[in-house]
Amino acid sequence: MQYSKIIIHHSACPSINGKGYDYMVMKDGLILSSPETYEINCLHLCLEGDYNTIQTHLNENREQLFIFQKLLLRLFRVFKLSSNQVFAHSDTCPGEHFPWDELVISTTDGYH
Repeated sequence: MQYSKIIIHHSACPSINGKGYDYMVMKDGLILSSPETYEINCLHLCLEGDYNTIQTHLNENREQLFIFQKLLLRLFRVFKLSSNQVFAHSDTCPGEHFPWDELVISTTDGYH
């Protein structure tokens, strides 16, 4: 299967509704995989939490973000994708406090 992009959600997104993702990274770092593909040409990744609120803050979710980064890098390798193909679901999802600046997903130097 070939994917053209990766869409990032947070679990407060109404379109998630318990099934609108391919992978969900829980706050404790556990990765849940959906039993079926959500959309044919896009991978949908979700982080547990509400990144529209200040309570979901980087300091309390470092492990979750680290696991999420590792998952993204793995999906890049498996499906021949790059960071240029990663997008927010919408203007409000994954939320205004999503730590985009902390998300290091470079495949060129192996840094994560």
